[in-house]
Amino acid sequence: MAHDEDLLAAARARVARWRASLELREGAAVRIVETHISWVLLAGRWAYKVKKPVRLQFLDFTTLAERHRFCAEELRLNRRFAPSIYVDVVELREGPSGTGLEEEGAIVEYVLRMRRFADGALWSDRVAAATLAPHHVDAMAGRLADMHRDAPLALAAEGSPGTVVRRRQVVTRLVAGIDTWQAAVASPAPHWPGLRDWLGRQLEELAPFWELRLRAGRVRECHGDLHLGNVVQLGDEPTPFDAIEFDPDLRFIDVLEDVAFLAMDLLAHGRRDFAFRLLAAYLDATGDHDGLPTLRFFLVARALVRAQVTALVETEQGGAGRSCTAADYLTLAASLAQGADPRLAITHGLPGSGKTFVSQGLLEAAGALRVRSDVERKRLAGIGALQSSRGAVAGGIYGDASSDRAYARLREIAQIALASGWPIIVDAAFLHRAERTRFAAMAEAATVPFSILDFAAPLPLLRERVARRQAARADASEADIGVLERLASEAEPLGDCERARSIVVDARWPSASVPLAQRWLDAR
Repeated sequence: MAHDEDLLAAARARVARWRASLELREGAAVRIVETHISWVLLAGRWAYKVKKPVRLQFLDFTTLAERHRFCAEELRLNRRFAPSIYVDVVELREGPSGTGLEEEGAIVEYVLRMRRFADGALWSDRVAAATLAPHHVDAMAGRLADMHRDAPLALAAEGSPGTVVRRRQVVTRLVAGIDTWQAAVASPAPHWPGLRDWLGRQLEELAPFWELRLRAGRVRECHGDLHLGNVVQLGDEPTPFDAIEFDPDLRFIDVLEDVAFLAMDLLAHGRRDFAFRLLAAYLDATGDHDGLPTLRFFLVARALVRAQVTALVETEQGGAGRSCTAADYLTLAASLAQGADPRLAITHGLPGSGKTFVSQGLLEAAGALRVRSDVERKRLAGIGALQSSRGAVAGGIYGDASSDRAYARLREIAQIALASGWPIIVDAAFLHRAERTRFAAMAEAATVPFSILDFAAPLPLLRERVARRQAARADASEADIGVLERLASEAEPLGDCERARSIVVDARWPSASVPLAQRWLDAR
């Protein structure tokens, strides 16, 4: 250990010398951003990343050869996500005339050279400044869906990254790291022993499911470290960077785990609305609702990863000024593990009555999931949410056969969500009593609260809204005036028992999401 400390001290002094020479060359101050495993020097239009010669439970950078190898690997991996940022790997040399990239002398370090982005562009900065917008979150969900679709698959072969055995090893290391941290603090968290037991039970219970996910191609080479500080907003494009390079077990993960990391960090920083907006948009884009049984475990595990890393940083640099401490992440993990609240809400209303708009605000305010009939019926037809279905399906996507298939899939998804402990909103017209009855019976069988969000608005207003939506062509719904008129003539009103379970939404006006969410969450 003394040798490792000497290596780190020598590297720190070397970086300080290089910084001084950069400042002379630039004629301006060079800022250093320090993490537990690297220094990043911000000089002019460049950012230079130097790996610390450290040995931790999850990596070993103590040799120059390994730091060189991992610089090259980091460049390769991150060019997939952020090609405009990552440039090359360069040699830092030290000789009689000084320390620098242009110096003559021995190679003392390898440096990852990147193009610098504007201060304040990180999502961590934007969340703190309240400048992260809903459309940024939606764009990130779409970006992740595309990245995951094209990412290399994990092999199902024994001993390969991403297998159940390797996942168990990763979690075991994580638990050992938290144990070490908790043993060293003056006041260990009282909820950690129970949370550790929960993790162990989940590992065993979910093992067969993870095997299915692996064989279904849902385990891929992902980012692996997708917290708010590793996403930068470049104009309108949210851009992940700084993906895990040092351990394939940490990046060959379930695609839903990659998304869960970012959702968890949004939760940790007080943006539950954006966390569930991200999850809903990603599930709309991918249709990967079958992975929901794993979501809670992924959220908890990623909160523990951030707890472990933040504890390391706090030990080295102190915790003053940090928006989320290691203890905060550990508390969040415990809350998520015990936070199951399965409940079911269905919408009831004609096209144009605002079901999707209101349910979007409701899921963000309540911390819920949602599934949309317009999106799923197109997915079943093999077309994208914003693609036209014209000529794609015999009888059209609003015919009886297509509707029956869509409602059957909505029931499957709702059952998965409820069994996994999640509140879920099913956004569909539900104009026929038989459709509503099936969902009410499902909620009763699962012994969960059931609510009907009843949307009412005059037909002239609905015609106006549907016409505007059709002209804009920016929504999954293709219901036109003809479909509206037909559905209005077929609609079966709520019965007395249904009205007792309904929450009336005046669809003429925008609804306040928080009071509506509270009414739903108060339902028993």
